[in-house]
Amino acid sequence: MNLRQAIFLLILVCAGCSKKEIDPESQAYSLPVPEHFPQPVFDTQNPMTREGIELGRMLFYDVRLSANNKVSCASCHEQALAFSDGVALSKAGVSGTPLLRHSPALINMAWANNGLFWDGGSTNLESQAFGPLTAHDEMAQNLFELIDELNAVPEYVTRFKTAFADEITTRNVVKALAQFQRTLISANSEYDQFKLKKAGGTLSDVELRGLELVQQKCQGCHSSELFTDNEYHNNGLDADFSNTEYEGVFLGRYRISYNLADLGKFRTPTLRNVALTAPYMHDGRLASLEDVVEHYANGIKNSGTLDERLPAGGMKLNKDEKEAIVAFLKTLTDYQFVVDPKFKQP
Repeated sequence: MNLRQAIFLLILVCAGCSKKEIDPESQAYSLPVPEHFPQPVFDTQNPMTREGIELGRMLFYDVRLSANNKVSCASCHEQALAFSDGVALSKAGVSGTPLLRHSPALINMAWANNGLFWDGGSTNLESQAFGPLTAHDEMAQNLFELIDELNAVPEYVTRFKTAFADEITTRNVVKALAQFQRTLISANSEYDQFKLKKAGGTLSDVELRGLELVQQKCQGCHSSELFTDNEYHNNGLDADFSNTEYEGVFLGRYRISYNLADLGKFRTPTLRNVALTAPYMHDGRLASLEDVVEHYANGIKNSGTLDERLPAGGMKLNKDEKEAIVAFLKTLTDYQFVVDPKFKQP
């Protein structure tokens, strides 16, 4: 090899190194499934990567996603509240107008494979994101302007190229958001320590009695270690579904299916971290866990689509039983989840 050939080879090697530094490949990410959880099932043509997840975390906390650059996803989904917002109907959106439904908590979203929103109006996390991004009373963003805003940030240009080998597009924005949200896994509560027979995993007699009652009376809908069946049920909040105002958001799953059997049916939320996610129900009408248990004890309203496992009028729980259920529900709080640095604003 002569000197000229050696210099040419050195240039090629250096150019290759430089290109790798500028345009590194993304690293595949394997979702860490808790040992007592079922395997998640989702097929969205959106394979998870470390770079995609980190990009999604940045976007989740970025107010550029809203029309007035004041509202982010985190405005209605606070980590300290298990990614809920602590109010019945949020006014945090661009318009300042109260929303018509309660902001749901974001917990174990990798297992949410049967529709999202309270009525299942979106298929998956990718499609769901377009709702709040563009809704007038939420982020009200013009998606073309969003792309221009993100392209004005060199770090975003680089991160999108690394995560997706592509430019910034709305499709890649929602894919990144979905990847981050699927990492929001909560499985380290006092109950989990008890279930897995780990050190410190003990429940009191009252909490054990509450667990027994929840298994008997609640796990028809709040099933498995996820504490949700990801289905839609009429839990007796209302008996009249004739209100068709506001695009029928009070009609439940019927709004999407147009099946009369779905009137008043709403998606079952998980009971995990439920002590942190008050108020409750699709419209936030119940302020406390005690109110929720009282509803099931004495407030269930009858209608043609009432879930067959629920007795009209209520389950007639006594005072001790209600207190035991609330005590157990509090053992589902995952204190590490709400401070985990992997989920915080970067």
